[in-house]
Amino acid sequence: MSNTVHLKADGVSLIIDTSAATPVILHWGRAVADSEIDILSQLEPTPHCDFDEPQLIGIWRENARGFIGEPALRGSRIARDWSHKFELRNTQVDGNTATFTSVDAEAELEVVAKFELTDQGVLKVSQTVTNLGLTEFNVEALTAYLPVPDYTKEVLDFHGRWMRERQPQRQPIHVGQWVREGREGRTGHDFTLIQFALAQGATYERGEAWGLSLAWSGNNRQLVERTAIGRTYMAANELLLPGEVVLGSGESYEAPTVVAVYSGNGIDGASDRLHRMVRARKSHPTNIRPRPITLNVWEAVYFDHNFEKLAKLAEAASKIGIERFVLDDGWFGARRDDRAGLGDWVVSKDVWPEGLGKLVDKVKAEGMEFGLWFEGEMVNADSDLYRAHPDWILQSGGRVPPEFRTQLVLDLAHPGAYQHVFDQVNAILSEYDIAYIKWDHNRVLTEASHLGQAAVRKQVLAIYRMFDELKAAHPGLEIESCASGGGRIDLGMIDHADRFWTSDNNDALERQSINRYTTIVIPPELLGTHIGPTKAHSTARTHAHSFRAITALWGHAGIEWDLTEASEDELALLKNWADYYKSKRGLLHSGRTVRGDQSESESQTYGVVAHDGSEAVYMYAALRPSEFSRPANIRLTGLDPDAQYEVRLVEPAGSANAMQLLPPKWYSGVTLSGNLLASLGLRSPVLRPEQAILIEAKRVAG
Repeated sequence: MSNTVHLKADGVSLIIDTSAATPVILHWGRAVADSEIDILSQLEPTPHCDFDEPQLIGIWRENARGFIGEPALRGSRIARDWSHKFELRNTQVDGNTATFTSVDAEAELEVVAKFELTDQGVLKVSQTVTNLGLTEFNVEALTAYLPVPDYTKEVLDFHGRWMRERQPQRQPIHVGQWVREGREGRTGHDFTLIQFALAQGATYERGEAWGLSLAWSGNNRQLVERTAIGRTYMAANELLLPGEVVLGSGESYEAPTVVAVYSGNGIDGASDRLHRMVRARKSHPTNIRPRPITLNVWEAVYFDHNFEKLAKLAEAASKIGIERFVLDDGWFGARRDDRAGLGDWVVSKDVWPEGLGKLVDKVKAEGMEFGLWFEGEMVNADSDLYRAHPDWILQSGGRVPPEFRTQLVLDLAHPGAYQHVFDQVNAILSEYDIAYIKWDHNRVLTEASHLGQAAVRKQVLAIYRMFDELKAAHPGLEIESCASGGGRIDLGMIDHADRFWTSDNNDALERQSINRYTTIVIPPELLGTHIGPTKAHSTARTHAHSFRAITALWGHAGIEWDLTEASEDELALLKNWADYYKSKRGLLHSGRTVRGDQSESESQTYGVVAHDGSEAVYMYAALRPSEFSRPANIRLTGLDPDAQYEVRLVEPAGSANAMQLLPPKWYSGVTLSGNLLASLGLRSPVLRPEQAILIEAKRVAG
């Protein structure tokens, strides 16, 4: 059809009809042949008690075209031009990118929608509205809506809190909207990261899944909607505060990109598309070098900075193969605890009278990179900065917002505040050989105003700019986004930061679920996963070394533990684990992530399979006591079904604790087909709760 745009890649089709003067999405999902498009474009029947002629609802969902519901663009010129009817003026197709420009001459508005289907089959939707009139236009929302089939039955998304992020919740799709909103001024611990609409019975391994993720680090809104006429949509947008975007004549608002993914091979299929898309970036860290094993000293020393202690930590770290040493909070200003000093990014003379050079030199001499902690967007009332510039904080009506973790938020849209932070951080990075900074964001935003106008958007754009300018000034610098642990993890920040701190909770049991669900969207090499101390600081649980070490393998691995208190046996195990990580990180940080359809309440299977099917590594973790004396088999998915694999147990971090007289016979090695391993699997060991094992599979034939 001449009026039809068909984008297709990697088994995915997006079909848009332009014959009705507005773009209408006919299909997004499994690949469709060009010869089959005609059937999709046939007009719908007209039921009783409806418009006399069928109304094709385009991407803008306009009331003027008969849509009774929320339009894609909400806004007005103070009680006028609130209803819009955009007429398509131009269609551009360049490869797998289609751009549609439409105008409402009466409302004096132009909208542009761009649809890009990546080589990995991931759809990126970008929208812009421009004010063509002479008076101001107030934008309330610009939302990307995508239709999904009416046979989708369930919505899956994620909720959470500090230290328990990204917990799944799955429920039926009902008539109405299921809406998830984030109003923290950042993508917080409750940010869903992705929202799925699933066909009946869809699992990790099989079935159809449609997912949307907002590439944005501020306020957000995602929803699944089933209308009264039975149509189903997914949508996402930046959640704008009142008056946050007011367009003057000729000004434009570009909404954050919405990343949409379809899979006919379950949730893991969607995850694989997203991972391949992220990894295809030239700036992706693993396209530059392997991810260095990291030691962060926070849980080892907290605010007690002492050169002799830190030097011993550096020596111990070097001996076991650590490649990056990170000094956390407490090195600057009056920062002897968490109640003072934020905003004064100068080395404390009290703690470091000779500066940080001696420690940096020691770390470098031990063969490691040096990293440093900042929280540049925040300020303590007890700081030189706040005493000098109390007007530099985000505030409304002259009120000082309530303190949160004794913190207030700097208004980075204020040129003076922005320059102060940049100059002080830049000075530190210029004086010392610092390869990496951990950038925290511990406070939610309240009354986030700049000069009386809501300014969450300005704040987000400012931190993007800050990170980009710091990296431009210091080539090779890596930045970790650490928003009180698991916050500000999203596909917007991913283009400005190189690592996310997945959670402040290093308890291995909690990390099993946190890591598992975060990696649905974010590739594991971008997620900090550390071995904590034997007794977790966050929960006071005690876990075996092997369980903590195996859990930490599935990401950008590191340690957050006082190594000077570790025994010689523990240090030897840590070295074995570090050596193993180095030998496998090429696979772990490039392969296809698979999550078995195991009962997630009792046990979990998680693995990474090389894209060519040549090898794989799996983890089987017993989380709670099994209902049965012989737990369900371990199914190793993702392998070439026609190939033969040598399968064996590996124990780089010590043995798991089991309740069995004899282990399964495959422990000592067995050769089986990929088909058998995926369908029947291996007999499970009878592990005690909160234990894990590692399984390697290597193709030997086929």
